[in-house]
Amino acid sequence: MAMEIDSSLERLLQGLRAVAEGTRLRILALCAHGELTVSDLVEILGQSQPRVSRHLKLLVEGGLLERQQEGNWAYYRLAERGPVAALGRQIVDLIPDSDPEHALDLKRLEEVRAGWAVKAESYFKRNAADWDRVRALHVDEARVEAALRRLIGREPVGELLDIGTGTGRVLELLGDKVAAAIGIDRSLDMLKVARAKVFRAGLRHCQLRHADMGRLPFPAARFDGAVLHMTLHYVEDPGVALAEAARVLRPGGRLIVVDFDEHDRSELRENHAHRWLGFSEARMARLLEQAGLVAEAPERLPGEPLTVCLWTARRPANDTLTSDRTGARQTREVG
Repeated sequence: MAMEIDSSLERLLQGLRAVAEGTRLRILALCAHGELTVSDLVEILGQSQPRVSRHLKLLVEGGLLERQQEGNWAYYRLAERGPVAALGRQIVDLIPDSDPEHALDLKRLEEVRAGWAVKAESYFKRNAADWDRVRALHVDEARVEAALRRLIGREPVGELLDIGTGTGRVLELLGDKVAAAIGIDRSLDMLKVARAKVFRAGLRHCQLRHADMGRLPFPAARFDGAVLHMTLHYVEDPGVALAEAARVLRPGGRLIVVDFDEHDRSELRENHAHRWLGFSEARMARLLEQAGLVAEAPERLPGEPLTVCLWTARRPANDTLTSDRTGARQTREVG
């Protein structure tokens, strides 16, 4: 017991030493507003890249910041877990907004965000035509989003996982209904757009991660809820994706799948990379059951010609499965 106490005290002292420097305190305050790269911080602080990198290394080692590698980029944000995480949040809360240096840092942060927004808008313009053509085939998105908000709002959600977050729309939509959220996607371009939107919306409790939905980088039973929004029809093996979603749900946690009902619009496969032409109620029920989830009857939103369905499924409250990170329940289904 004495050794554990000594270790905890040492980690706390390391955290205090790490933040006891002016630039590192400024970095901590900036990263409390969301995920930032070294380049972002160099631009805001006006300091060299090696110096900023050294400060970041000390803050990560001190347990105050978390580092997430995505391709060639590393993103830093305020630590969410660990014995020193609460210390970081308390220190940030003590920094007065009226402090001139801090106020200038926040102004420069807004300028960096504005640059992200310009890049996001450019990305949307290049891809909007294809998205608009698909949207025109199904029910109005406002109805789908209203239904999703209503389903999530039926009971409290502590931490939500948005699987295949794309542009981060689900985080924007549900951010006010959850205590914390993480959106994952394989596309680094999409994640850049999502980060710009999450920053603009002020969703400091939402994170973005580069990850594969077939191999989620999270421990079993971490999340209260998960969402797969208009994503599953792109997936080569839906059974694997659903099994992974089930694995990271806590017992009693909910998964909501939003996708197309079964249809015959083969041009979506040929022109828009859809792997599956929607999912019948029977097939989705089977996939969810194979993932170890108990499904409710879907909510159907008819469109012309495509119908959107919202399937809600729950991990049984008495399910104590703790599979390895690849998911022991995974089953393959083709066709």
